[in-house]
Amino acid sequence: MKKILFAASECVPFIKTGGLADVCGALPKEFSKDEWDVRVVLPNYSCIPEHFRSKFEYVTHFYMSAGSYIQNKYVGVLKYELDGITYYFIDNEEYFNCFQPYGNIRYDIEKFCFFDKAVLSMLPQINFRPDLIHCHDWETGFIPVYLKNEFSADGFFWGIKTIMTIHNLKFQGVWDIQTMRGLTGFANGLFAPDKLEYKKDANMLKGGLVYADYITTVSDSYANEIQTGEYGEGLEGLLSARHFDMQGIVNGIDYDVYNPATDGKIYSNYDQSNWRQKKSHNKQRAFS
Repeated sequence: MKKILFAASECVPFIKTGGLADVCGALPKEFSKDEWDVRVVLPNYSCIPEHFRSKFEYVTHFYMSAGSYIQNKYVGVLKYELDGITYYFIDNEEYFNCFQPYGNIRYDIEKFCFFDKAVLSMLPQINFRPDLIHCHDWETGFIPVYLKNEFSADGFFWGIKTIMTIHNLKFQGVWDIQTMRGLTGFANGLFAPDKLEYKKDANMLKGGLVYADYITTVSDSYANEIQTGEYGEGLEGLLSARHFDMQGIVNGIDYDVYNPATDGKIYSNYDQSNWRQKKSHNKQRAFS
């Protein structure tokens, strides 16, 4: 049985600000349980609804350091099962006690540097060794970097592959190199133009795109567009260089949530027997 770990900053139904959460909530459920062991890891935000958080189960905890700015920090691991998927939540009140998942970019960068190292550090503790870690957007960009560098000496991690999915290239997690070094503990050699350096700063998403084994994005057309200066957001050269390691995959939808026969958020429900009569009612209602 193959094992996959989704790592993301948000996921339906726990926390959502955009389409990233929909993908991370819908896709893991579609894998055959007979062939795949798919799990998801998220931050344990205090703004996750209490009816979920009250049911999270404690798994373990440990203390972790990264760079000189992140020393001996508590890492709690909680879990919750829903629709046959195991969800893990990285717990640390200093970083994830918040009213919303994102806010001040400097603070966000620090908490996701912490999260990325904590995700890998957690795996031996919970005895789960994924064949593949699927990383989503800049918030998880340093997972492939840590994996291929600091964690590469530990045999537990040998052979683990990573995929980096770009949902929105505009947001990249960019900050000055000195601060990033203090947050991560990365060696000076990683802050080079062919690795993490970006316009004399450090770039979390770029790190993921350099070190991931494969790259995906939300459509074939977008995969082509982001290799151009018009849409590449400064990373078009890197993305062009990795052209053969990248493809677009159109996002699917959750057919249970977005079922027009049962969806409570549309005016008139319909199915294949009556859609010609009823589907138009929703458009008429929207413009009335």
